[in-house]
Amino acid sequence: MTDYKPIDCGLYSEYEVAILHRSRLRLTWRDSTETVHIEVLTPNDLRTRQGEEFLVVTGQDGRQQEIRLDRILHCKPA
Repeated sequence: MTDYKPIDCGLYSEYEVAILHRSRLRLTWRDSTETVHIEVLTPNDLRTRQGEEFLVVTGQDGRQQEIRLDRILHCKPA
């Protein structure tokens, strides 16, 4: 069982558009240890795994990571 809370479909669509346009995003999110991160990232893909949805991103250092969508606190174009 997961504590994932689905996000609004409109917000999901915004992530899809950002991926299509390769638009960098300034994301604020909380990781699984409750640490808050603020970074400019490039969105690459959306994935679903075990009932949870993730945004796959690449950081300015070239490192790729997955951020669970319901842990994103704020998102705006960079």
